[in-house]
Amino acid sequence: MRELIGAAGSYEARCEGLVAAKIALWDVLKQSVRPGSMDADIQLNNSEVNDFEGFMLEHCDIGLICFNGRKAQEMFRRFVPRASPGRRLRYVTLPSTSPAYASMTFAEKLERWRVVTA
Repeated sequence: MRELIGAAGSYEARCEGLVAAKIALWDVLKQSVRPGSMDADIQLNNSEVNDFEGFMLEHCDIGLICFNGRKAQEMFRRFVPRASPGRRLRYVTLPSTSPAYASMTFAEKLERWRVVTA
């Protein structure tokens, strides 16, 4: 987010930058067990999903939901079937920012991620 909106510095400063840019950043899973570092290691049977339905009810102006990689999009589709019934939302799956996803350069990823601020 530093490159997209200038959110830099401490954790608190970066969060303030996201809020100022009207960007909410939230994991699909509130809690999970992942013995390794790969998404494939996530033990979904022990996972707890964030309350997207409640979040969307509190934040009616959200119109775009982006996913940091395909696994996040898959988990959202699987676990959050009714995040915002009756609303028109745009969903965009972006390339993972993980260094493990090395088939794209940082510049290519950054260009794709610019949809967040468009």
